[in-house]
Amino acid sequence: MDNLFNRKYIVQGLFIIAALILLGTLFYIQVASDKYFISAESNVLRKIYTYPARGVIFDRNEKPLAQNEAVYDLMVIPNQVKSFDTASLCRIIDIDMKRFKRNFNKAASQSRYQPSIFERQLSVQIYATLSEQLSRFPGFFVQSRTIRHYPDSVAAHFLGNIKEVSPTDIKKSEGYYRPGDYIGKSGVERSYEVSLRGERGIVNMMYDALNVPKGSYAEGRFDTAAVAGDQLISSLDLNLQKLGEELMRNKVGSIVAIEPATGEILSFVSSPGYDPNLMVGRNQGNNYMDLLKNPNRVFNIRPIQGYYSPGSAFKPLDALLGLQEGVIDPNTTFNCPGYFRVGNHTVKCEHVDGVIALRKGLARSCNTYACYVFQKLLTQRKYGNQHKAFDAWHKMVSKFGLGQKLDIDLPFERSGRLYDAAYYSGKYSKYWNYGTVISLAIGQGEMDATPLQIANIMAIIANRGYYIKPHLVKAIGKNKVIKKEYVKKNYVDIDARHFEPVIDGMQDAVNAPWGTAILSRIDGIIMCGKTGTVQNPRGKDHSVFIGFAPRDNPKIAIAVIVENAGYGSTYAAPIASYIAERYLKGALPKNKLAQIEWMKKQVILPAPPKPKVKPKPAGKDSAATAVPLAGTAAKINGADKSNVTNKLTSNGNPSTSKPTSTK
Repeated sequence: MDNLFNRKYIVQGLFIIAALILLGTLFYIQVASDKYFISAESNVLRKIYTYPARGVIFDRNEKPLAQNEAVYDLMVIPNQVKSFDTASLCRIIDIDMKRFKRNFNKAASQSRYQPSIFERQLSVQIYATLSEQLSRFPGFFVQSRTIRHYPDSVAAHFLGNIKEVSPTDIKKSEGYYRPGDYIGKSGVERSYEVSLRGERGIVNMMYDALNVPKGSYAEGRFDTAAVAGDQLISSLDLNLQKLGEELMRNKVGSIVAIEPATGEILSFVSSPGYDPNLMVGRNQGNNYMDLLKNPNRVFNIRPIQGYYSPGSAFKPLDALLGLQEGVIDPNTTFNCPGYFRVGNHTVKCEHVDGVIALRKGLARSCNTYACYVFQKLLTQRKYGNQHKAFDAWHKMVSKFGLGQKLDIDLPFERSGRLYDAAYYSGKYSKYWNYGTVISLAIGQGEMDATPLQIANIMAIIANRGYYIKPHLVKAIGKNKVIKKEYVKKNYVDIDARHFEPVIDGMQDAVNAPWGTAILSRIDGIIMCGKTGTVQNPRGKDHSVFIGFAPRDNPKIAIAVIVENAGYGSTYAAPIASYIAERYLKGALPKNKLAQIEWMKKQVILPAPPKPKVKPKPAGKDSAATAVPLAGTAAKINGADKSNVTNKLTSNGNPSTSKPTSTK
C-alpha cells in the first residue's frame, strides 16, 4: 500500500517536471526569442516590424517643411550567417572590411538570435542592387523605414533632428522603443515626438531556404498595419522664414516675429543656421562634426537660449510701470544734460535733449529720462524703503515674461536673468539703493533676456496689456487640435490707457524726423519701434530693433538682434522692416529690392579669438597678423546708441564685466 502511495507521488512529480519544461520552452519561444519563432520553422518565419512614416510638418499655409523619403536598413541575425563573399557585400553597400567587422561584432554583442541593424539608411539605388543578390548573404535581410527630407532646407533650429534611441530612451518608453529605433532629439521633433512617431506594425514574413521572402504568413491574418504619425501645422510662414535666413546669412544673431493676437511665431531665425538635410542619412555623423567646428556655434538656438541685455527695448516697459504707478504722466518732463548722475554713478546719454516729456524721451531713446522714471519708482513712500519698492518693481517686470521661461513648445528654453532684492542684499548687504542698480533703468546691468522674451514684450504692447503664450505649432493632426494654453490671455496688470502715450513715442521713433529708427519705415503702414545699440565687451556693439506694425490692429511684433553690427538703426531696423513689410503686404516693393540684396550680401562676423602666442627667442620675428572684422556699419545721424552692455553673446555664458556706461 505504501509503495502504491509513493508511486502516485513519483508520477505526479514527473508530470510537474514535464509541465515546467514545456512552460520554459514556451517562455523561450514567446519572450526570449521575441522577433523570431524558434521552432522547426525558425529559418523561414520572421516577425518583421514595419515602421510608420513620421507626421509631416507644414508651415502656417500648409506648405511642407519636413517630409519623408524611403530608406532601407540592412539587418543581420548573427546565428544564421554562414560563409559568404563578404567583399561582394561590402562593395554593394559601399563599406570597407574594417567597418564590416565592426558592424557584425556590434550586432553579435547585442544578440546572436535576434535581428540587429548591420548598416542603416541604404539608398533606394543601393537597395535595388542588394535585393537582387540578397540570397547570396545568408542571415541578412532588408527592413524599410522612412527618414526626413526638408524640401526648402530652412528652419533647422525649429524642426530639430532625429537620432537613434539611447538606452535611456528605451527604458523611459515603457517598451515602445527598441534598439535601432529613432526618436526626436531636438526642436519640434522632440517636443511632439508622441504625435509624430505613429505606431509600428508587424508582418510575419515567410522566407525560403535561399533567404528570399515568400509573402506574409497566413495571408497576413496575424499582421498589424503601421499607423502614420499625426501631421503638424506650424505657425511659421515659410516665405518669412526664408527671407529672414537670407538676410541673416553670414551674420550672428536672431529674428523672432510673433502674431500678437494669437501668440503664433511667424519667423524663428537663429543665425548661423544650417541645412537640416545634413542631419539625416549615412553621413550625418560627419556632417555634425563639421558643423560643430564652426566658431559661431551653429547649434545654439539663439531665439530661446541667447542672453542679451534688453537695452533700449526695456525703456517702453520702464515708462509703462511709471505711468501705472503714477510717478509720471505723459506730460511729465525731465532735463537731459547728456547724462544722469547718482552718487558716483554716471549713466551717459547719446544726446543732450534738454527738457523733454515722455513721448520725445522714447522717440529719442533718452537714457536720462529712463533713469529719472526708475528713480521715482524706487523712491515711492508707499513701500517704506527702496528694497521693498525694488521687489514691487521686480514683480511688475516679471509679469512681462522677463526672468522666467515663457514655456514655448521647444525644448531647452532658458529663463533669462532678473534678480530680486534678496540677491542684492546678499551681494551688497543692506547698503544699496536705486543708484546701485541704476543700469537696470536702461535695460542693462544684471538683466538678460532672450530674443523671444524681447519680441513678446512687443506683442504685449501691441495688444495693449496681454499676451498669448508664444508657440510654434498651431494645430495637431487631421482634426487640427489646438492646445488650450494657446488661446488664454495672460494680462500684465497695466491699464490699457497707459499704452497709448508709450506707443506714441515708439511711433515717433520710426516716423518723426528726430526718431532713431527711421530706417524701419514702411510706406503706407505705421510701424512703432525702438532701436538699441547693445555694447559688447568682446567686440563691436550689437544692433537691435524691436517693434510692431501696424499701430492699430497690429499683425506682427518683431525683435531683431545682429551681433557685432553696431548701431541698431543700421542693420537690425531695416531687416525688421523688410520682414514686416513682406508679411503685411505679401510682397516687397521693387524700389527696396536692391537694398535687400545689399543686406543679404553683408558679412558681419565676430573676429576669431586671438591665439595664445608663446614668447619667441630674442631676434626672431614674433609679429602677429590682425584679422579685421568683415562688414563695416556706417554711422547714421540720429542713430540710437544706448550704452548697453551685452551680458551674454552667442555662447550663452554670462559676462562678469561691468557696464561700460556707468562710472
